[in-house]
Amino acid sequence: MPLAVNKVLNYLSMLQRSLRPIRRDLQARLRRFYKKLERKGYGRGPLKLKLPIRRSLVLKDAFSRIMSANKQELRHGRLVVAFESEEGLDRGGPTREFFLLISRELFNPSFGLFEYSADDIHTIQPSPQSTLVDNFIDWFRFAGRIFGLALIHRCLLNAPFVSHFYKSLLRLPPALNELESLDNEFHQSLEWIRDNDISTGADLGLTFCVTENLLGNVVERELKADGSNIPVTENNKREYLARLIKWRLERGVQEQTESLVRGFYEVIDSRLIKLFDAGTFELVIAGAVEIDINVWRSHTEYRLGYNDNHQIIIWFWEAIEKFTNEQKLHLLKFVTGTSSIPYEGFLALRSSSGPPYFCIEKWDNPNALPRAHTCFNRLCLPSYATAEQLYEKLLFAVEETNTFSLK
Repeated sequence: MPLAVNKVLNYLSMLQRSLRPIRRDLQARLRRFYKKLERKGYGRGPLKLKLPIRRSLVLKDAFSRIMSANKQELRHGRLVVAFESEEGLDRGGPTREFFLLISRELFNPSFGLFEYSADDIHTIQPSPQSTLVDNFIDWFRFAGRIFGLALIHRCLLNAPFVSHFYKSLLRLPPALNELESLDNEFHQSLEWIRDNDISTGADLGLTFCVTENLLGNVVERELKADGSNIPVTENNKREYLARLIKWRLERGVQEQTESLVRGFYEVIDSRLIKLFDAGTFELVIAGAVEIDINVWRSHTEYRLGYNDNHQIIIWFWEAIEKFTNEQKLHLLKFVTGTSSIPYEGFLALRSSSGPPYFCIEKWDNPNALPRAHTCFNRLCLPSYATAEQLYEKLLFAVEETNTFSLK
């Protein structure tokens, strides 16, 4: 059996053991999904969706072209990305790089459409303050189209969204436990209503209505038509809880979310994605987030004097062994620009050109911090004097670049 085939088979065997978040039937379901897309001509032409992009104006150029495209172009056009003054055909590299670049700018909280979630600075959600962005509704619709195009053309997005965001995109009802980290006291009160017989709403004074503070003004919002006149009872409390959870998760961003969802389904027929739940959909869009070091190491290449037996490389993997999974994800983001790996694993790690593997390159500057070339999945690692120095420098570099401040 050829060596290359053996390598792939060995990798697939390791992959089955190592990527715990991936359901066993995910690849089969994805094959069915993409076969459906192929049968319907998604992304296959003969039309082309040409994106002429200036690197200094990625968002502006992408927004102008994608928002002017009709449904036929979006669904069936063969995506062709051409960066200004860069010759060559788009055989996948420019397209993958485009989605990486657009992710970094569009989903960056500093742009204003999205914000970090309440419980950390590693996941994002639509921001109520996005109303301050000019044409914000169109921008959210554009974001939805980007999600659809990435799905059709099998490209990852650097999109670390909160879990309930993916449910919104798939039009699935949110779960009560998704409120716990956002507002624990509110979460507990809803749990009490769920778990106890409230008999009639008159006892609690509840109706299908909530009050919220908007810029210092307390306003009443109905959860359904004429909701202020509908008491919550034991019989209708499930509907009340579902509507209340949705309101709390989408508070201040309902219009934005609806626009994003609209843009998504302008690119993808809603009937085609019914095989996804939120978890598998997030995995396909954003990649896997559990990292197995053995698989990672077996799919790492070395350059300029480093090899798997070099002392610096031995120290490097010893340092990674000490990292938490979150720190490993930060390192992955530092080097590749995305805090996840494709659902197929490191074998399918993408770069804009050259070999796609994670790469460690020798850098003769022993006093410097490690640096990364994200377009090439390349880590430039100095030859440090001790294992302790390598660990400290690597950890500092990773933790200082674990948010959207990445260049």
